[in-house]
Formats: sequence, C-alpha cells, structure tokens
Amino acid sequence: NNVPVLLDGFVCSAAAAPLARLHPTGLAHTLAAHVSAESGHRRLLEALGLPPLLDLGMRLGEGSGACLAVNIVRSALECHARMASFAEAGVSEK
Repeated sequence: NNVPVLLDGFVCSAAAAPLARLHPTGLAHTLAAHVSAESGHRRLLEALGLPPLLDLGMRLGEGSGACLAVNIVRSALECHARMASFAEAGVSEK
C-alpha cells in the first residue's frame, strides 16, 4: 500500500516502528509531521530515518503537528506539479 502517511507525534511514530523493523521499505510512504517535546521522540525518528518536517516543541496531541505539516506537503506538491521545466521556462542549461 502506498497511501501517503503523516506521522503525528511520539505515539504514532512508536506504533509505526514495528513496520520499519518488519520491512525495510515499510515506511517509505511516510513522513514525520513533527518532532514532539516528549522524551525520546527525536531519537525514535532518527532511528526510523524520518526527519521531521516541523520542530516546534509541541506536545498537544489531537493531530496538531499533522494539521500544520499537511499544508507544507500540499504546498510542496503544488509547487512540484506546477513548476516549469527549463525548456518550458526558456532557461538555458549552459
């Protein structure tokens, strides 16, 4: 399954960790929305190879990190989808 996933916080990251251990590319479709202020979350994301999109010291829960990060992901996708190629923009490759 390749449904994009934003992990939000320590508990979600910990829940996804077994998948990473069971299959080397198990989290290839996953981004870490943020690193929380909870102890160990930064180390867990490093072990999973998931750099956080945001580091705001949050520990609120309720998906607050993902709510903020999803806008970054959407903006990046929009930029990528609408960006002109060098040829379309008339930019020389020299």
